[in-house]
Amino acid sequence: MSEVRTYVVFVTAPSEAEAARIGRTLVEERLAACANITGQIRSIYRWQDTIEDEPEFLMILKTSADSLDALIARANELHSFEVPEIIALPIHQGFPPYVDWIARNA
Repeated sequence: MSEVRTYVVFVTAPSEAEAARIGRTLVEERLAACANITGQIRSIYRWQDTIEDEPEFLMILKTSADSLDALIARANELHSFEVPEIIALPIHQGFPPYVDWIARNA
């Protein structure tokens, strides 16, 4: 299998405004090539021994392997949560021109 050059990164935020601020900053700083923000989702999770049930917004970020660590660190800095959800998944295959665009823009 070829070397992974690009990643999809999932980040949830408590509001659409916060998601947009984080996403825009990451794109402006060239840490992400693109940030998609979904409509409101419902998140159910355990936090400090309590089951939480809260609305959140999901960002789907695309980045290069070279920018991944910096993106994770910067998203954490910009986020209001103590422990934000920031999960990166490698893109093993995709439409080559799009994957190349990600690699060139993040």
